Amino acid sequence: MPVISDPSEFNEDELYVDLRATLGLPLFLKCEGFNFAGSIKMKAATEMVDAAERDGVLRPGSVLVESSSGNLGVALSVIAASRGYGFLCVTDARCNPATRRMMEALGSLVHVVGEPALHGGLLGARIAYVRAVCASDDRYVWLNQYANEGNWRAHYRTTAPAIARRFPHLDVLFVGAGTTGTLMGCARWFWQWRRRVRIVAVDSVGSVTFGGPPSPRKIPGLGMGIRPPLLDASYVDDVVHVEEPDTVRVCRRLAARGFLFGGSTGTVVSGASTWMARHGRRDLTSVAIAPDLGERYLDTVHSPGWTAGVRGEDTLGSDTLAALSRPA
Repeated sequence: MPVISDPSEFNEDELYVDLRATLGLPLFLKCEGFNFAGSIKMKAATEMVDAAERDGVLRPGSVLVESSSGNLGVALSVIAASRGYGFLCVTDARCNPATRRMMEALGSLVHVVGEPALHGGLLGARIAYVRAVCASDDRYVWLNQYANEGNWRAHYRTTAPAIARRFPHLDVLFVGAGTTGTLMGCARWFWQWRRRVRIVAVDSVGSVTFGGPPSPRKIPGLGMGIRPPLLDASYVDDVVHVEEPDTVRVCRRLAARGFLFGGSTGTVVSGASTWMARHGRRDLTSVAIAPDLGERYLDTVHSPGWTAGVRGEDTLGSDTLAALSRPA
C-alpha cells in the first residue's frame, strides 16, 4: 500500500465484484467507491484541478465553484481542503443529505438550488447560479465538469487501461452516462487501441442526453437536463434507459446479498441486465463501472420510506434539505 501525502494520489483500480453468483449475470463490477473521496469522481476532480494549477487559473486565494449532484462535490471538497482552496458546491434537492453533510464537514459551502430553470431544469438553474457567482468575484474558479476535457482524459489515462489489463478479452463495457466523462474517456481509449469492445451507455429515463424527453428524476448521479457538451455519440454502440424503480430494486437486491452500492450502480447493473436479456449471450466477458458505494444513499435509495416512485409516491420532503449556504 502506497504512502501518500495528498488524497488525490490514491486511486483504487483493481477491485471487482463477480455478479454471476449474486444476480446470475455474467458481469463484473469495477468498484470505484474505494477511491479516497469515495467515488470515481476523484479521478476527474484531480485531473481538472491539476490542469487548472498548471495553467495558472488556480492561485492562492482562489475559491473553486462547481455544479454537482454530489460525488464530484465531495471529491473537490477533499482536494480543496488538502490544497488550501475554498470550495462552493452548487447542487439541488436530489443530492443525498449525507453527501451534503460530508462536503460541509470538509469545510465546503453548499448551495441548494430550489427551482428549475425554464430551459435545462435543475441543472440549468445550477449552472446559472455558478455563472452568477463567478461574475460577482474573480476569486471564483469554475472548472466546468460538463465541458472540461480533463473529465474524460482522467478515465482515458486510468480507468480504461485498468479494465483492459484485468480483462484482455473484454466483450462489452457498460458505463453510466452523467456528464459522460467516464463514458467518453473509456470509449475513446478502446477505440484508439483498436480493442473490439462494445460500449453500452446506460442512462436514466427522463434524461435528455441521448435525445429522450425530459422528466423529473430523483436519484442523483446519472442523467442530464441538457445534452452533455463532452458527448460524442459516435463512440457509443448501444444505449439503455432505466426507470428509477428498477434502479431501486437492483440496489436493494444487491444489498440483500451483502453488496451496498449507490444509485448509479443500480442503474448500470439494471441496464446491463436488460441489454443481456435482449442479446441472449451468456458467454460474454462483461464489465460495468460502479461509480460509488451505498453509504451515502442510506437516507434515500436504501431507506424503506423512500421509494423514488416505486409506488408513485413523492417522499423527498423539505425536512431532508440542509439550510442553504451562500458565498460571503
